[in-house]
Amino acid sequence: MQEAVLRFFPRFVMLAGLCGVLALPCGAQTTSKVTLDTSETLFSVLAGINACGYDQELATSDPLRLKIRAEIANAITATPEAAAAHRRVCDFYRDHQQPDAARTLSQYVSLALYLDGPPEFAPNAKEADFPPDAAYVLGLAPLLKLFYSEANLGAIWRKHQPEYESFIEAYHEPVSRMLLETDVYLKLQFAGYLGRRFVVYLDPLAAPSQVNARNYGPHYFVVISPAGPPRMQQVRHTYLHYVLDTFTLKRANALIKLQPLLEIVKPAPMDESFKHDVGLLVIESLIRALEARTAAPPEGTPKNKIHEFRERKAEEAVREGFVLTRYFYGALGRFEDSPVGIKDAFGDMLHELPAAEEIGRAREVQFAAQSAPEVLQTSRPGEVPLLVLAEDRLARGDTATAEQLARQALEARREDPARALFLLARAATRSGNMEGARLYFERTLELAREPRLVAWAHIYLGRIFDLQENRDAAVSHYRAALAAGDTTPDTRAAAERGLAQPYEPQAARP
Repeated sequence: MQEAVLRFFPRFVMLAGLCGVLALPCGAQTTSKVTLDTSETLFSVLAGINACGYDQELATSDPLRLKIRAEIANAITATPEAAAAHRRVCDFYRDHQQPDAARTLSQYVSLALYLDGPPEFAPNAKEADFPPDAAYVLGLAPLLKLFYSEANLGAIWRKHQPEYESFIEAYHEPVSRMLLETDVYLKLQFAGYLGRRFVVYLDPLAAPSQVNARNYGPHYFVVISPAGPPRMQQVRHTYLHYVLDTFTLKRANALIKLQPLLEIVKPAPMDESFKHDVGLLVIESLIRALEARTAAPPEGTPKNKIHEFRERKAEEAVREGFVLTRYFYGALGRFEDSPVGIKDAFGDMLHELPAAEEIGRAREVQFAAQSAPEVLQTSRPGEVPLLVLAEDRLARGDTATAEQLARQALEARREDPARALFLLARAATRSGNMEGARLYFERTLELAREPRLVAWAHIYLGRIFDLQENRDAAVSHYRAALAAGDTTPDTRAAAERGLAQPYEPQAARP
């Protein structure tokens, strides 16, 4: 991270923040952004494939991997039942082996994240909701249950738990510092995100060079084999997604003008998911720009060449298909000199993005022949969230479809229920159903935690009460909007306008 960023923050602030960033014992902490952890389920799945020929990078793994493999081999030969259970697991493993070991590992990591713990290893979601790679190997679960019991994997796990805990201790400081430096750069608060998780699992039974990151619904996971220096680049990339991915969900209108980019980037070598979802393309371009601006140059690089080195990084991302990286690279330069945090600044970045100009620049890009694999996998690549579609339909005046999509999102329980209720309230407002709108806005306030959502629910309620000539109630809601913590100019202006005079229907709406 750039030294220029850190010099503005006293050292006592940095040290005080380390305990709160991770879910580790540093005094009482009720919320956290990231948890470092181990998983007996992940251990059991990896133990099974290691016992059946998964040998990728065995020579460079932590010595504990060889020790555990030897103990499992002894357990297999101890009884005929264990040997029979082992054969069934290995038959399945061979039948589902991928052309390369990295893809083989990847599918079993996905499976482990969708299974409950031993001894049952029951799926924790409907099979229809499994990501495709996990669904492909779901048949391992009942075989693993028997193998876990017959080979006594539980005892092996308990024996080595202290060594697993030592990996957490080794990763604690570098992960804490990376998170803190990233938050400082983005000007984020140190609080966690309610209803969302970011977990880093450490297990030496996987190949050391492979980092498997997943985004399943609101939750983010990274699986790392702790051998050699901590793999902070991949953890940071996933953390940036954790922080930034939701930023486009309420900006469907701004994204529509960028849709032509999806046709332009079809020949690019990047992952296919970015070619079907402009929101994903925007966020990944922003992340690549941020990584370029903060990239550490090779040792010995002259100071006057550092900027050139970072610009090349941005250009490499453009040639991989992330065609908005150049724009965000420049926008982040202005952001660094501003006191505004990324949550507020992103809206302006997107609003000021010259769509026609960037589309024209994208048409001129000579895409690279190949790109590095994307670190993060999602459960349903390219799927547009229902609430994004609902926002789009509402903006186009299709109130009935917007309401239907918002109800689907609420019933599916995969997206933010507060935002779904807020959309239903706005749809009711458009339909003239003021009483229904009032009830939905009030239910929004029961669930919402995002300051902007809270503020605008209060503003809309204030307007409804103004129309009902209940000025005291309206004023109370406008004041609550100002106290919600959303400092963006449009929110403050709307709330102050409501305090100054009763709302009238012909007044401009956001």
